[in-house]
Amino acid sequence: MHLLVYILVYPVIWLISMLPFRVLYAISDVVYLLVYYVIGYRKKVVFNNLRLAFPEKTDEEIVGICKNFYRHFVDVFIEMIKLFTMSKKEMDKRYKYANIDFLQELYKDGKSIIIISSHYANWEWEVGLGSFVNYKCYAAYTKINNPYFNKRILNSREKFGVSLIEAPKIVRSILKNNMNKVQSIYGLLSDQSPQLQKTLYWANFLGIKVPVHTGAETLAKKYDLNIVYIKTSKIKRGYYESTFSLITNNSKKYNDFELTDIYLRNLEDQIHEEPAYYFWTHKRFKHMNKAPK
Repeated sequence: MHLLVYILVYPVIWLISMLPFRVLYAISDVVYLLVYYVIGYRKKVVFNNLRLAFPEKTDEEIVGICKNFYRHFVDVFIEMIKLFTMSKKEMDKRYKYANIDFLQELYKDGKSIIIISSHYANWEWEVGLGSFVNYKCYAAYTKINNPYFNKRILNSREKFGVSLIEAPKIVRSILKNNMNKVQSIYGLLSDQSPQLQKTLYWANFLGIKVPVHTGAETLAKKYDLNIVYIKTSKIKRGYYESTFSLITNNSKKYNDFELTDIYLRNLEDQIHEEPAYYFWTHKRFKHMNKAPK
């Protein structure tokens, strides 16, 4: 069944991916109208998230953010499809790194890096980083059930120089690279909700107490890794720019969860600058009433 689905669906995805961006964004405009006005995909979740995160905003402002979010939401999925056939030249044109020299300077200290990212702007296009640095680059991902699509997705992302690793296998890669003295970058998306039974820390995020992942902080402390925050801005439709900033090069001096809090404050600032580019379809606040007293 997996193979049959792949055979039927992938050729369509490939043909769509081959279309020029101007055509893809025209398609995106139509899909936006269907998703927002007809299907109403997760609109209740999005509106609820926005009202919780921005209680000071009027209903009119919330609706404006919501519409802009859905336009961006559809664009990002179109851009994900484009990755299947997108060239490195096109990627380098559309996704810039404002201060790539910052990472090259960090390389001189001999340590590896955890880059903490989030579901903001277009995180999928961050896979182009590998061709600009001396580090070996990895990104954690969640394996999909269809092995044929999973392999195709890996190939389409890894052609830009970043190796994708299933999230549970990150530790194994860190150990192996440390043993072989391979300086590496490990990209982690750290803004999703952990399973409640695995939650170690509850933090205030956008004014609401929620369970948060602490894996990046834990790994950095255990293996003496630098922690870097990546802030990605949407310059215009189909064009992005990322800026790196150091959270710490000495994680062991921080108390437990301090580094996680610093990451969350960075993310909050980014969201407040342009809230429409955060992925509000996540049920980010679903455990808000379950926080320990």
